[in-house]
Amino acid sequence: MLASQMPILIMLLVLGAVAKLATVRSDAEPGALARLGPAVLMPGRLRVPALVCCAVVEVVLAGGLLLTTAQPFRWMTVIFFALSTYVLVELRRRRPDAGCGCFGEVSSAPVGLRSIGRTVVLTGMALMSVWAPAPGWTVFAEPTWLVAAGIVVLAVLSPELEEAINRVRYRAPCEQRPSSESASLAKLKASGLWREHAGQLLSAEPADSWRELCWRFFTFENHDKDHVVFAVYLSGMRPAVRVAVVSRESMPEYTTV
Repeated sequence: MLASQMPILIMLLVLGAVAKLATVRSDAEPGALARLGPAVLMPGRLRVPALVCCAVVEVVLAGGLLLTTAQPFRWMTVIFFALSTYVLVELRRRRPDAGCGCFGEVSSAPVGLRSIGRTVVLTGMALMSVWAPAPGWTVFAEPTWLVAAGIVVLAVLSPELEEAINRVRYRAPCEQRPSSESASLAKLKASGLWREHAGQLLSAEPADSWRELCWRFFTFENHDKDHVVFAVYLSGMRPAVRVAVVSRESMPEYTTV
């Protein structure tokens, strides 16, 4: 039972490494690395080395879990996923527009609770594997129902699946896909942030709306005459929603001559 989740850890480490290296090599989307963690937390010249280094670490850990029972590999895997959880929490706090980069460019959606929850689950799985008596390849040879259960849990916690499905359907980057303003507004009104601020708004209909790349912005006015600006990410069934309140005093005043 202790070794039951090792195949999942190994596969995700390998997939993450391959996806990161593919993103670095293709550089298909200008500025993509500036929106992916952990590269987003690095200066520009260190973003590529950071992703490559992360990919190399993942490959080394996957090989160690697969072929050996060495404790250093197993504890390093626990530390790796624990640090990943910390990085995602920091990204969500400091750069709410950035993706986790867990699987390269496909992980470009803003970090949410699902991505953080996934790394927490993976940390727990890695901790279980520390005391496993056999290397990972033996579990691949005789998988159990616990492996299937772990895959289902991680699938639910992986927004990348929705992004991959959308890319197959539209075959275009997020910023080039058609987007319905009414659909984005409906998703906004289904969010917790909307319920939190709706009672303060003068109207449920936006005063203005515009799109920038993968975000749709809606502007409302509250009872204090401040502008309440919501941003809705344009990908996913439950997209990320952000809000900012711009006070009337902080807005520039214009005079005509």
